Amino acid sequence: MLRSATFAALRVAKPAGSKGALFQAARAMSSESDSVSIDLGKSVFEGYNIEVPDTTVTLSRKDAVSMYQAMQEVRRLEMAADSSYKHKLIRGFCHLCTGQEAVPVGMERALTAEDAIITAYRCHGFTYMRGASASGILAELMGRRSGVSKGKGGSMHMYAPNFYGGNGIVGAQVPLGAGIAFAQKYNNKQACSVALYGDGAANQGQVFEAFNMAKLWDLPVMFVCENNKYGMGTSASRAAANTDYYTRGQYIPGIRVNGMDVLAVRQAIAFGRKWAIEGNGPLVLEMKTYRYGGHSMSDPGTTYRTREEIQHMRSTSDPIMGYKQRLLDNGVATEEELKVIEKQAKHFIDSELAKAKAEPEPPASDLWNDVYVKGSEVPYLRGRVPEETHHY
Repeated sequence: MLRSATFAALRVAKPAGSKGALFQAARAMSSESDSVSIDLGKSVFEGYNIEVPDTTVTLSRKDAVSMYQAMQEVRRLEMAADSSYKHKLIRGFCHLCTGQEAVPVGMERALTAEDAIITAYRCHGFTYMRGASASGILAELMGRRSGVSKGKGGSMHMYAPNFYGGNGIVGAQVPLGAGIAFAQKYNNKQACSVALYGDGAANQGQVFEAFNMAKLWDLPVMFVCENNKYGMGTSASRAAANTDYYTRGQYIPGIRVNGMDVLAVRQAIAFGRKWAIEGNGPLVLEMKTYRYGGHSMSDPGTTYRTREEIQHMRSTSDPIMGYKQRLLDNGVATEEELKVIEKQAKHFIDSELAKAKAEPEPPASDLWNDVYVKGSEVPYLRGRVPEETHHY
């Protein structure tokens, strides 16, 4: 589509010698190779005891545009969740990743289906990128039977192929991620694991225990700290004596990444994956990012930071707008083509939301299902009172 649009534009370009004609001609010529090389700049990576990834990214135009579409869909998905929560269709905990879309999208584009991801409770974007449907995620948030966890997991407990959640206990997913990597190495799989945690969880003892075991056994795991500057309502500088999270593996090399740049995330994860599966052991990555909303939907997010700070980040560092400008500057797509993608993403998520709303809630009898693997059930489970005892 982009190639045909390019040549159509070239046929009606301004007279030779004009800036517009030169731009269109250059775009048409580069389209012939169906790839584009983009310089990320020198400041996107910082290394600790390791050489940083190459800052020149080469990818197909199709992949470049698809990442823009994916970020638009993740943003729209979280906006739909926000609206549904405010209309009381979603209750309880709900943690949105609005502003952090570059991390799940860039990460997925650098991994294979055999690689594994495990994260904390801000998991909707990762669940979607791992292959769950938008309607399944929204249905899960609403407690509907067609949800990705059958309506019984909610915001924090979502799963998809080789995606191990969604975990509600702060930091507990990190040693689990090391365990997944141990299984991959034990079974001689050419795959790695990504264990994500936030800056608020970075001081957990179990994180450092996982670091130690992973290095002892040189497990193929990337420990990825999503540093969005605030652990709940506490700024990183007030909670950690060392906020250079990428250096805190000590004996594990680390890389700090501009987590608001989807191409930088993609490049860093691709580098880390190669490092891990080649037997070099674990790697610590710090994604410097920012969440626009509060810690959860119950947090307005403005009592511990100013509205001006949030607006400044939106206007100067938004991952979607920044990437859009990069696509335009490199002649990958036109403003009109990107607007079509934006409208398609909105329409798609709106239709997925309508589908989720139409789904029924699970029956009360479903409470007894999925407690044990079929065939391994205990004789009975007790309810609140003896009359509610369920016999398998």
